[in-house]
Amino acid sequence: MKIAVLDGFTLNPGDNPWNDLLPLGDVEVYERTPTDQVIERAVDADILVINKIILSADVLEQLPNLKFVAVTATGFNVVDIEAARARNIPVSNVPVYGTDSVAQFVFALLLQMCHNVALHEAAVKDGKWTRCPDFCFWDTPQIELAGKTLGIIGFGRIGRRTGEIGHAMGMKIIANDLYTDQPPDYSPFAWASLDEVFEQSDAISLHAPLTPENTGLINQERLAQMKDSAFLINTARGPLVVEDDLATALNDGAIGGAALDVVMVEPMTADNPLLTAKNCIITPHIAWATLAARSRLMQTTVGNVRAFQAEAPENVVN
Repeated sequence: MKIAVLDGFTLNPGDNPWNDLLPLGDVEVYERTPTDQVIERAVDADILVINKIILSADVLEQLPNLKFVAVTATGFNVVDIEAARARNIPVSNVPVYGTDSVAQFVFALLLQMCHNVALHEAAVKDGKWTRCPDFCFWDTPQIELAGKTLGIIGFGRIGRRTGEIGHAMGMKIIANDLYTDQPPDYSPFAWASLDEVFEQSDAISLHAPLTPENTGLINQERLAQMKDSAFLINTARGPLVVEDDLATALNDGAIGGAALDVVMVEPMTADNPLLTAKNCIITPHIAWATLAARSRLMQTTVGNVRAFQAEAPENVVN
């Protein structure tokens, strides 16, 4: 079978090789594929391995040999699922791989907002401590998390792991999710309405999958419900947030700060209003990118291809 990996660089920038995939067929790995070269590189492939390459209905129609698509991510909105189903092309994703890495990154962002470690380290290197008349100094308020309320929107695997870490740090956890039949076994914990999450939380962490119903969930109305000291963290999906509304809230001091690992359009555009917003941390979609998580992602992707070849496909989303 001919297997084409169309955008392999993100998963393997050099430290996570495709070695286990190579024995499964005639494999061609492209680090990146421009949009105008997708058809050319994919046309002879039986199997496509993609991450962010768009396989629209029009593209799928031009790939007569295609039999299987392996998405190297949990989200699979890059593939026209209905068009693939109509062609009897199974599409598999990787539902679990980055739980611990993403939850860990949530607290990297939250702790940065609480302590501004990078700012203070830079001040020390700039000589401010050597010139200080006191034994210590701080240029931003130092915030203790114990006793504060962490609101989690989307209480799946990553949301639950985030809650466990917050609980271990002494935080009260409240969560909003469509399914409330399996509360965690720690206390204090409470299921909460969206109104309660926005009104009560000292920090809100987003972990909901993107749907038509929650696109733009973080908007002017919801931001107005938050405490003026509260933090917003988004490691889920950029379109959950109305970026103009968030930038306005930050610049007006309506909330305490925001930390975002995802934005509406990626790579980020130069005119994004959050680039110049006050108290806004932005990282380039790296919460998932630890080698440990990418290794799990690679292993499951190879397993998905192997399972398809054995006529027992796994993790099929269509």
